[in-house]
Amino acid sequence: MAPKVLVSDKLSETAVQIFRDRGIDVDFMPDLGKDKEKLAELIGQYDGLAIRSATKVTAKLLENAPNLKVIGRAGIGTDNVDKVAASKQGVIVMNTPFGNMITTAEHAIAMMFAVARQIPEASASTHAGKWEKSKFMGVELTGKTLGVIGAGNIGGIVCDRARGLKMKVIAYDPFLSQEKADKMQVEKVELDALLTRSDFITLHVPLIDATKNILSRENLAKTKKGVRIVNCARGGLVDEEALAEMLQSGHVAGAAFDVFAQEPATENPLFNLPNVVCTPHLGAATTEAQENVALQVAEQMSDYLMTGAVTNALNMPSVTAEEAKIMGPWIKLAEHLGAFIGQLTDEPIKAVNILYDGAVAEMNLDALNAAAIAGIMKEVNPDANMVSAPVMAADKGIKVSKTTQGKTGAFEAYIKLTVVTAERERSIAGTVFSDGKPRFIQIKGINIDAEIGSNMVYTTNRDVPGIIGVLGETMGTNGVNIANFTLGRKASGGDAIALLYVDDAVPAKALGALQATGMFQQVRALAFDAG
Repeated sequence: MAPKVLVSDKLSETAVQIFRDRGIDVDFMPDLGKDKEKLAELIGQYDGLAIRSATKVTAKLLENAPNLKVIGRAGIGTDNVDKVAASKQGVIVMNTPFGNMITTAEHAIAMMFAVARQIPEASASTHAGKWEKSKFMGVELTGKTLGVIGAGNIGGIVCDRARGLKMKVIAYDPFLSQEKADKMQVEKVELDALLTRSDFITLHVPLIDATKNILSRENLAKTKKGVRIVNCARGGLVDEEALAEMLQSGHVAGAAFDVFAQEPATENPLFNLPNVVCTPHLGAATTEAQENVALQVAEQMSDYLMTGAVTNALNMPSVTAEEAKIMGPWIKLAEHLGAFIGQLTDEPIKAVNILYDGAVAEMNLDALNAAAIAGIMKEVNPDANMVSAPVMAADKGIKVSKTTQGKTGAFEAYIKLTVVTAERERSIAGTVFSDGKPRFIQIKGINIDAEIGSNMVYTTNRDVPGIIGVLGETMGTNGVNIANFTLGRKASGGDAIALLYVDDAVPAKALGALQATGMFQQVRALAFDAG
């Protein structure tokens, strides 16, 4: 059955056609996002939801969406999506950060020109029949120092365009390496140096705790007298009241803002001040950008629903289509290892360590970690997946760590999962054979070679004669057919384990009969999603 996607905001017909061409059933209802009740009534039947900014995806709406797997936002900002609620429900939230990069960067440059030459005020004056040529004395950009706060995707384009305008570009970005700065031909500086040296300052960072009010009253006071400030990134990065006061005092010569702390902005301290240019969040508002993000979100959602590839997800590790092909068996193995541990561990888990050995250590470990944790947490919540499981584990205070190492043994690669509880440590290791099938290769330090089936029986015992006969006879007597049988032991007469791969779920009476023999320390039926 084909996945179903609802488009509840305005997306281009070309984007909608992408879903259809990829074999997805799509319902295009571009005004549905404005009707909360109708959206809540219909959302339950869809696997995917494609939106812009009109649709509000709340925790309440998600309660009505048991089948929802992915939300795709055509654009960067996802303030209209409750990402915590989505994560807890296992719904991937994607955005499209690259479709409007050029458009937003160009808007910042345009705003810089506008505030440098007082273009909006001059235009309004001329339209009013005035000819106030001497009133609007501007400044050139050539030769001026531009301070760029945030030199990532959009900030990097602004740097490039500003260099083309013969500006001197300095950048503050904790994640900008010296090598990258040299390649961009910008000077990497600390924030205080940027504030004191810049003739123009432009912001290109997300709104997070570390960047909120990055241009605070204190930092604004450090700026060069006559500075002009441009914000086309996010509201809340600048103390707007402090900036308004400094504009009025003349310390700041001008400002150009496309974003505001409160939006829609019907009133703001910056409004109606001289030489302040304001636009209503137009950074991505070009025909090209709107088309680009629509096409991008359709491609990303289709890739996930049809191939499992995850791109630009905000609440889980991204997995490219190529990675998905290679990593599919390893993701399944990681989940099986977690499921084994989860089904055998009755007491609360305090910590999880995942060891990656050999070639697998070079793969997308964040995705493999998420799969392993999902396997563990499914014993607590059967609906746990790679999105929701890490959130569940964090809520329970489980510490997750990973270790990598080069090839150390006979296998080209393997994963070993160890959990720690107040009573014990428990570990299991597995690998993927050349046929693409995951295998368990070690349990409790005992080497084995066990094929993984949907229904299995796990036993622990002392290595004594008769174990195989008891297992076979008891299963046969209770109508259980054994598809595969694996034994392992540490040493003759020491600890031993058995894994039985059986055709169907094992009845409780068969497990009880094994336990009643007194030959087994532990008898457990296990189930795996081996599809």
